[in-house]
Amino acid sequence: MRKLILQQFTTIDGLAADDDGGTDFISEYATKRDATFESEAMEFMDSIDTMVLGRRTYELFVQYWPEASGPDAEFGRKLNALDKYVVSTTLDEAPWGRFSPATVMRDPAEVEALKERAGKDIVIWGSISLATYLLRRGMIDEIQLRVVPVALGSGQQLFDEELPAPAMNLVGASPHDAGLVVLRYEVSR
Repeated sequence: MRKLILQQFTTIDGLAADDDGGTDFISEYATKRDATFESEAMEFMDSIDTMVLGRRTYELFVQYWPEASGPDAEFGRKLNALDKYVVSTTLDEAPWGRFSPATVMRDPAEVEALKERAGKDIVIWGSISLATYLLRRGMIDEIQLRVVPVALGSGQQLFDEELPAPAMNLVGASPHDAGLVVLRYEVSR
């Protein structure tokens, strides 16, 4: 069975978004062009063939990645070639620029069937509501936190009183040139 990997950017104070759900702290960090992180990200892209997004994250991604250029062009090329799924009860279709559209899934429980298909691993980026649903049901196998060296003070947490962090085993930690730290956890069953 393929692994479902949650990749989530967080701040050093454990927030995945600001009070309004914004993630400007990620794009501000990205302007630093961290060569070590970019190399690892490209390597990760070779280990997956499918991505799953919630509707709001899809709407952010589709505005940028189908036309990514400059330093993001190669990552964008790999991202755009992935099998794409959007979990949404409001979308009927999910176009992806000039690339094959994403498949809309109405029920997040359908992600389990994706895990049973042959292929490389699956990634879910951001998509906090969807990630919460999948975590509650024990469907996420690995959590990769990209900890950005900034503190927001308040905002949306990935884990909270309603969804405490699952039992996890640290399987990797790597610091990067511009201060970001990647923490990789295997979710215990």
